[in-house]
Amino acid sequence: MSRFNRPLLALALALLAGTGSAIAHVTLPPGGATVGTDYEAAFRVGHACKDATLTNALTVRLPQGFALKDVPARPGWTIEQTRSGNEAVVRWTATSAATAVPADQKTEFVLRGRLPDKPGPLYFKVLQGCDVGSSDWAQLPTGAADEKLPLPAAKLDVLPRGVAAVDVRDGWARMAVAGQSGTGAFMKLQAPSGARLVGASTPVAGIAEVHEMSMQGDHMQMRAVAELALPARQTVELRPGGLHVMLMDLKQPLPVGSTLPLTLRFKDAQGNESTREVQLPVRAAPAAAGSGGHQH
Repeated sequence: MSRFNRPLLALALALLAGTGSAIAHVTLPPGGATVGTDYEAAFRVGHACKDATLTNALTVRLPQGFALKDVPARPGWTIEQTRSGNEAVVRWTATSAATAVPADQKTEFVLRGRLPDKPGPLYFKVLQGCDVGSSDWAQLPTGAADEKLPLPAAKLDVLPRGVAAVDVRDGWARMAVAGQSGTGAFMKLQAPSGARLVGASTPVAGIAEVHEMSMQGDHMQMRAVAELALPARQTVELRPGGLHVMLMDLKQPLPVGSTLPLTLRFKDAQGNESTREVQLPVRAAPAAAGSGGHQH
C-alpha cells in the first residue's frame, strides 16, 4: 500500500488530532508545516472582540523555537517588533478607524519565520485589541478529555519530514457493489504553504488517479490529471461531477458503512515528496450528485 514510516504516521496523527474540532477566532491555517522549513504564519481574525465593532490591534507572542525572519508591511497599520522576556513579540496597530478591521470582515495578519527541527505543536499567544475591550487568545490545552477552551492560543502542528502538510477534510468514497470496476473518492484539501497532489494509492484498487469531469458541449468528459495544484491557504474541493480521485480495477466491494484506506502523495515547492494516509467512510451517492466519478 505505501512505504510510509508507521512511527511517523502515528506521531502525525497524534499532532493532528482535534484539528477542526474547535474554531478559534484567531487561528492559523489547518494542515501544519514541516520541521526545519520557512513558514508564513497567516493569523486569521474572524471578528472583533465581544461588544466591539472593530479590531484595531493584534499582538502575537512567538513561541520558543520559532525564529522570526520578516513581517510584511500592512497598509494602514504600523508594525512594532519587541521582546518580552524570552519571547519575541510582533504588534500591528491600525493608524485609524478607517484602516481597522470591521467586525463583519475576516482578514489575515502575516509574519514569516523558520520552524524548529523537532516536531510537535507550537502555540502562538495572540492579543486582539478592539475599539471596545480586547480578547487574549492565550489558553493552552491541558489534555483533559473533551476540553473546550474559550480563548485558545493559535496552534501550529510542526510535522515530521515525509508527512504532508495538507489538511484533508470532509472525505468520503462512493459505495461499489460486487463486480463494479470503479468508484470515486472526494474530499477538501488545503495546504497552508502550498503543494501539489501528484498521486494516490489504495490496497482495494489496482489504479488510483486524480480525474476531472467537465462538460464538452452536451457531453460529460473525464480526463486524468497528472498533478493538482493546491495554492497556499486555499481550499480545493474534490467532489462528484468535478475533480475526484478515480479508483479503478476494484478488488472488492465497498459497502455503505465500510472504510476506504487511501494514501495521498504530495510535492512541495522544492519538489520534496510527502504522504498523508486517510480513512474515508464509504457512503451512497448524494441524491443531488449525478454519477460523477464512479465509472467511466
